Amino acid sequence: MPGPRVQLPGTPSGGPPRGTSGIPWPTPRPTMPRAICATSPPRRAPACDRSVSMAVTFSPAAFRACGGSAIAVATGEVDLALGADQGGSVRVPAAWTGVVGHKPTHGLVPYTGMVGIENTIDHAGPLAPDVETAARALDAMAGRDPADPRQPVTVPDPDCATSLDGDPSEFSVAVVEEGFTQPETDERVNDSVRAALDALADAGATVESVSLPVHADATEIYTAALAEGTLAAVEGEGVGHNWKGRYDVDWVDHFGRARRERGDLFPPSVVYTLLLGAYTRERFRSKYYVTAMNLRREVTAAYDALLGEYDMLAMPTAPQLPHEYDPDQNRTEFLADAWGSLANTAPFNASGHPALSVPVAPVDGLPVGLMLVAERFDEASLFTLASAYEQSDE
Repeated sequence: MPGPRVQLPGTPSGGPPRGTSGIPWPTPRPTMPRAICATSPPRRAPACDRSVSMAVTFSPAAFRACGGSAIAVATGEVDLALGADQGGSVRVPAAWTGVVGHKPTHGLVPYTGMVGIENTIDHAGPLAPDVETAARALDAMAGRDPADPRQPVTVPDPDCATSLDGDPSEFSVAVVEEGFTQPETDERVNDSVRAALDALADAGATVESVSLPVHADATEIYTAALAEGTLAAVEGEGVGHNWKGRYDVDWVDHFGRARRERGDLFPPSVVYTLLLGAYTRERFRSKYYVTAMNLRREVTAAYDALLGEYDMLAMPTAPQLPHEYDPDQNRTEFLADAWGSLANTAPFNASGHPALSVPVAPVDGLPVGLMLVAERFDEASLFTLASAYEQSDE
């Protein structure tokens, strides 16, 4: 029996994985073997060809971040895809292509061998056509790797795939209203997500609306920390300094040469982040970076407090519908679209809580995602409730 077809992020058709600068990753990434070894012998999957993917009915906006991986799953080209999520790059493409996308608890899945942006927000997670496949992938991927400095000393071994038949009535869900009132909000998205939450309530879950004002500011706090953190990582040749773990010598050499020779090929969002980080570091002597890092603790504590009262939080994955492709869109508009889609997802990269996007009813034929968030390392609850919604929608 052939093994599952797995799509890696950044893998063009017919070639090895490539990074932002367009150069091949020189060493294999161990997360893929973990993801597929639990099912059947691995074989290399046909990768997502960018020229083909852009021709399908999904908005090319979905191709940003890990959109190629999401499209490969949505079109049936692969059975499973892996992505890197630093602000929503697994969950937003999943929402915009109608698949399941999971950002695990920070440190649950080792990031070893993958190219990070900032150690405290780097997450690797699965994209899959259904909740069960995503759960099986996570169970295989999770675990301790001493070479990864992002992980705590003790990492649990989740068993999410065996808990998918749980009773929804055992769960309480806090509907965070600030997640429905972002500046970029499309009310049609809100209506679809609220209908999905009604279905969970009908299935027995306790679903209540709550207010958490700090959520409205959390993305700005995340951005202030991300900018200088990303700048430091890039200046450290994509690896950074001052952490214990495995440093990829070949990658540092390749990336260091490439960014000096071809740094002008970075996409606008990367250039914007680097310029912002350089400006705030030099003009304000990193005052806003350290302030944001301290505020992250307050944001995390606020989510923790609410999750002490409820089992899960809920809101739209992306507050907007997928963007229509505009070949004449200028960089300012592009950046506004890109950052606006992360309004609900990025805060949980900052806090480290697990978050899962599950497809709900489309709007005018365009996919929409519901995001569920749980306590750190409580992946099982996420998958159980997502599975309950998936079954109720069948």
